Amino acid sequence: MGRYFLSLLLLFAWQSASAQHTLNISVFDAHTKEALSGATIQLKGTATGVTSDAQGRAVIGHLPEGQLVVLCRFIGYEDHADTLLLPLPDTLRIAMEPKGEEMEEVVITSTRSNRSISDIPTRVEFIAGEELEEKGNMKPGDIRMMLNESTGIQTQQVSATSANSSIRIQGLDGRYTQLLKDGFPLYAGFSGGLGLLQTPPLDLKQVEVIKGSASTLYGGGAIAGLVNLISRTPEEDRDLRFLVNGTSAAGLDLSGYYGQRFGKAGVTLFASRNSSKAYDPSNTGFTAIPKFERYVVNPKLFLYFSPRTKLNVGVNLITENRIGGDIKYIEGKGDVTHSYFEDNDTRRISTQLALDHEISENSSFTFKNSLNHFKRQITVPDYVFDGTQRSSYTEAAYTLRSEKLEWVAGANLYTDNFSEQPTANVPLRNYDQNTIGAFLQNTWRASEMVQVETGLRGDYVNEYGFSLLPRASVLLKFSPAFTSRIGGGLGYKAPTIFTEETERLQYRSVMPVNDQDNKLERSYGANFDVNYRTSFADDKLGLSINQLFFYTRINDPLLLQPSLGNTYSLVNQDGYMDTKGWETNLKLSYGDFKLFVGYTFTDAWLNVNGNKTENLLTAKHRLNNVLMYEVEEKWKLGLEAYYYSKQRLTGNSTGKQYWICGFMAEKIWEHFSLFVNFENFLDTRQTRFDTIYTGTVTNPVFRDIYAPLDGFVVNGGLKLKL
Repeated sequence: MGRYFLSLLLLFAWQSASAQHTLNISVFDAHTKEALSGATIQLKGTATGVTSDAQGRAVIGHLPEGQLVVLCRFIGYEDHADTLLLPLPDTLRIAMEPKGEEMEEVVITSTRSNRSISDIPTRVEFIAGEELEEKGNMKPGDIRMMLNESTGIQTQQVSATSANSSIRIQGLDGRYTQLLKDGFPLYAGFSGGLGLLQTPPLDLKQVEVIKGSASTLYGGGAIAGLVNLISRTPEEDRDLRFLVNGTSAAGLDLSGYYGQRFGKAGVTLFASRNSSKAYDPSNTGFTAIPKFERYVVNPKLFLYFSPRTKLNVGVNLITENRIGGDIKYIEGKGDVTHSYFEDNDTRRISTQLALDHEISENSSFTFKNSLNHFKRQITVPDYVFDGTQRSSYTEAAYTLRSEKLEWVAGANLYTDNFSEQPTANVPLRNYDQNTIGAFLQNTWRASEMVQVETGLRGDYVNEYGFSLLPRASVLLKFSPAFTSRIGGGLGYKAPTIFTEETERLQYRSVMPVNDQDNKLERSYGANFDVNYRTSFADDKLGLSINQLFFYTRINDPLLLQPSLGNTYSLVNQDGYMDTKGWETNLKLSYGDFKLFVGYTFTDAWLNVNGNKTENLLTAKHRLNNVLMYEVEEKWKLGLEAYYYSKQRLTGNSTGKQYWICGFMAEKIWEHFSLFVNFENFLDTRQTRFDTIYTGTVTNPVFRDIYAPLDGFVVNGGLKLKL
């Protein structure tokens, strides 16, 4: 009897065990196929749940036969539910879809690899889409504000009366940053002080910023980093948009863009007119905004010879007259006393050609060429600087791709010729600088967690010699929510007379540079960042954090110093300049609200001839705060507050700390929108708390400009999209 009972018990246990099942699960990104570690998997209606491992795998055991619902959740992704009938013969594969704001893939071109930003080892920041349009509402005529409101970037005004500006990244002089348009270096040298002012943003698709040494990518000049302005390209649907903007400072901006593809051909056309009357909100008597009138025309033709071969050619035409100075003189009321002015008359014509050909599924060839002719005449009382810069850029590159490796090899030639009309007090500053270079770049997908990008460039600059520029970057994907990048490289800058210091002097009495007295500035730098994103309250509250640390050192920096006969010379100093610090970026989102907070700490010093001094015009502490409220396709409201700490000025004086606040609103309909922007509504101006010149109004000596001069300005207008 006992044996019979035991047999029945064993049979029941065996049948019960045979009814238990194991569910194997694999969780991955629906687009990248990347395994998702840390996803939460739960059986709906029960307390049973597991978490996916580093390979995205999970196992749930002891499940009864029959129907069940598996619910999968992961930060930044839509919830996913599967209804199953056990037993299941294979592993359950769960493809998770990123949430709406993550679904549009951002492709970066500045690193030459045309990869998604999430898969690039080099740290690249981008401004695109709605953010680009919001910044365009605030300053439709140029891109200064768009860049200045990013952490680690400061646009430095170098002329008190004409508002000429340069871009500084992480505390370094503007000449150490490369400004590109679609990968073409068009704004270097003589034109650098006006490049930011002469670039309206309406035709831009996105802006890509690489901070830190990037000379390996496009050659010398990118010691502090590079900014690549990416233009819109034609699509099958017509893209026709117009912008009209007026300001309380008597400014007017008119811009239009058209783009469309017709089978094997496509066109884009951008045109703008930007102007302003002379404006002086202070009692100094000098223009805070100069009188100017600028025209820009940029047509492009796109040819699609086959699915594998395409060509685009374009021409960029710019003409501008800009005059600032004594407000009475500019308005035609000048006399012997009120006679100071600074007149900039510029003409630019540049061409761009780009050919892309896919040789096979895994290889491609690109060819680029641009020609640039830039003429600028600067006139001040008793002095004229009249020069012409002719430059060209030619590049050929070959790309080879495999499952885990991508190789890019190429060569380029950059020519830069400058000539000026003779002046009485100094020799001609003419030069003919040619650079030939070759580069090799590799991107290696070592594993799902590690990607490595390495590069090597060799440049030969006539009269200044050879530079070898290695760089390396590593991307670590600990999980889709937690990533890190580390990178660094070498750089150089060839000497010319065009710096922020010489621009302030209108190049007056500045002696030439040459290979007998000067040499290349050489640098090295590194950066490291950590990115983390998460959500709370059932994904209603989103949080993302980026923490960046940076260091750059420039040996033998080229600085301006007084010379014999009341002249100035650019001299390579015995020593170095270095800048170090960090950037913290935080984004919070809740419903229709988004809060952006950015903090930049910059510690920049000059160490020459045994003396250590703080770098000029560098705010050690900067705070960016932006609160946005957006109802999709209906309303946009934005409130901004930016803080700048004290800055060291020429002559060992110190500028005062200040805040700048602004408010923007836009009402959106299907084909048009109305916007208004109250910029700097606290009326923060250097002329309110400090002086901008010494001497007399007839012969002023202008001080460093470290704060706004135009104060509170309201602008508003209309945008059409047809």
